[in-house]
Amino acid sequence: MIRHRPLGSGHPYSVDTEQRHPVVPVEGEPLALGVRTSGDVDAVELEYSVDGGAVRRVALERAQRRSRGQTLDGGHLASAQARLARAQGGWEVRLSGLSRGERIRYRFTAAAQATRWFETTVAGWSPSAEVVGALAGTTTALSDGERIHRVRFALPLEPGEHIAGFGERYDALDFRGSSLDSVVFEQYKNQGAERKTYLPMPFAHVVGGRGWGFHVRTSRRVWFDLGETDSSRLWIETETAADGTVDLAIFEGDPRAVLKAFLDEAGHPQELPDWVFRLWASGNEWNTQAEVMRQADAHRESGIPVGSIVIEAWSDESTFTAWRGARSEPVDRPHRLSDFEFPADGPWPDPKGMIDELHERGIRLVLWQIPLIKMRPHPRGQVAIDAESAIRDEVLVREVAPDGRLRPYRNRGWWFPLGLMPDLTDERAARWWTERRRYLVEEMGVDGFKTDGGEHAWGADLRYLDGSSGDESNNRFPVAYAKAYGDLLRSAGKAPVTFSRSGFTGSQAHGAFWAGDENSTWEAFRWSMFAGLSAAASGILYWGWDFAGFSGDVPTVELYLRSAAAAAFVPIMQYHSEFNHHRSPSRDRTPWNIAQRWGDESVIPVFRRFTELRERLVPYLAESARSAIAAGAPLMRPLYFDHPHDENVWMHPLEWMLGPDLLVAPVLEPGATSWSVYLPVGDWVDAFTGEPVAGGRVVERTVPIEELPVYVRAEAWPRMRAVFQP
Repeated sequence: MIRHRPLGSGHPYSVDTEQRHPVVPVEGEPLALGVRTSGDVDAVELEYSVDGGAVRRVALERAQRRSRGQTLDGGHLASAQARLARAQGGWEVRLSGLSRGERIRYRFTAAAQATRWFETTVAGWSPSAEVVGALAGTTTALSDGERIHRVRFALPLEPGEHIAGFGERYDALDFRGSSLDSVVFEQYKNQGAERKTYLPMPFAHVVGGRGWGFHVRTSRRVWFDLGETDSSRLWIETETAADGTVDLAIFEGDPRAVLKAFLDEAGHPQELPDWVFRLWASGNEWNTQAEVMRQADAHRESGIPVGSIVIEAWSDESTFTAWRGARSEPVDRPHRLSDFEFPADGPWPDPKGMIDELHERGIRLVLWQIPLIKMRPHPRGQVAIDAESAIRDEVLVREVAPDGRLRPYRNRGWWFPLGLMPDLTDERAARWWTERRRYLVEEMGVDGFKTDGGEHAWGADLRYLDGSSGDESNNRFPVAYAKAYGDLLRSAGKAPVTFSRSGFTGSQAHGAFWAGDENSTWEAFRWSMFAGLSAAASGILYWGWDFAGFSGDVPTVELYLRSAAAAAFVPIMQYHSEFNHHRSPSRDRTPWNIAQRWGDESVIPVFRRFTELRERLVPYLAESARSAIAAGAPLMRPLYFDHPHDENVWMHPLEWMLGPDLLVAPVLEPGATSWSVYLPVGDWVDAFTGEPVAGGRVVERTVPIEELPVYVRAEAWPRMRAVFQP
């Protein structure tokens, strides 16, 4: 076997063994051509010609086999599969001295085998039409003479300006002096170190100076050099349509004005019901009705109020429509509740009764989803029918096969590999998909969906039902994913409560978000706070994270309670834990499990204190959310939104305002007994002591484990006192 895929898998951060790199050859840069072979091949040769000239032959050298980036980025849990046979089968050759416009025709041979012939044209950078707002003489285009592939230009940066936003980002609040890009990617843990994100946006605030912001109006990939190469220039490079058009919006004003102008384009958040502000509880090992109700009982018995339970491990994890263990005959239509039997000895003997009982207790139910039809192992029964129907009804994202024909796209990531993906950017296909879940909402009473895993669309060779290619529409997919489920809920008379980790420009209008998969470490805690603030600055209003982390062994008591304290003061307060094969000791992030694991009886009363405070805070959060939506402003926001010309706020980046009246400064280091807080100019009141405090300075506050620094605007204290001092 000898295999060459010019475009590779489409992994945005890794080069596959068998691909061409760069995919579009660039004048002055080496061109790497690779193949993957079976183990019996001991030599590979490249045959190529330039502009129809004589065929040349070059031997390839062995190269480490790369498998969709797993050697570089860690990928998801199932990436362990990628470790198999990495060391063999990779070959590569590099060509240099290429000139713009040259047409290269090539193929690979090995013994009696040969690939088909491939062709590509060398592109080069040259001056292009000016982009509005760009510095004179900086705009260049990457063109091969037939089409423009990318455009690059610079915007001016003044001394003292700070750059923030870009969607959800984990490593900083001010990105000046660094570089980043905007492409949806599933970075499993360590997001702050890897600088990759589930929820990017080509939008930013430039704070200080005159105050402005910008939005590159594209769903294609964009790269930003934010004064890293030249401190006076903000370089933008973007993939483009064939004509090289770049649509750049420049917004003038302070951060509030900039964000409102951006949301007027991207879409404003939609108000969600008050229950979303109560505690969300979940664990991947809550995979039976008995366990879910045991945890609900534990909340009640511990006096810890809970507003919603998220069940991840409820389905067969093949169709994502049927409860695990339920019996039904395969049908080529959306299911109804009457199609199912629920064995008394099964994991979910009466899920409808369970949901009804949770509702009677004032607890809402959210079910986990994945936007794929699972195809490994080989599908049978209902999954096979669903796959056949999806292909027949033409509701799937497709890919360009080597022979040029379109075939169903098969997921290229290591999580649910080879799964079929519905084209949720298409309204007909989205209805086809969501109708199969309607019985869950209308007949069973499900209140929302955790729309997980929206990052499976890889590659420019994908084709969506509207004819667009992957480079244009892959980033749009997670936006459409949440919208499709929100539309289902709305059509059933429910609020559009979706809970997503991936998104892009336009996601602001579709539900709530969490920061993705994280370890239980102080470092991940800090990364998550950056994520929440950058997401908020980009217009994401309903945001939270798996407080204290969801992965690995349970957090320490200190990390758990400090993180829970911070979570009480972000829009979504929720805990969650990773599947651990039901091994002992449990890794649940419930307060009773943390207390038991560490032998610390203080955990439950302190946690109860924060959740009771959160319950009292719900009316304030709901009122503040309504006002924020009306004004086009964040609910949780960095201090620079209110004080754009105060340089001190950048020295304390992980403080925020929650609503109009609360300043929050979480304790982010272990062992802290006091914490420095910057209070902007004004009169404040310590929320827990009631002590008046003058602003315009840094104050030092003692921080017992049952408190965190929260300050109330003095004029709001009379009406907020009862929240903190009932």
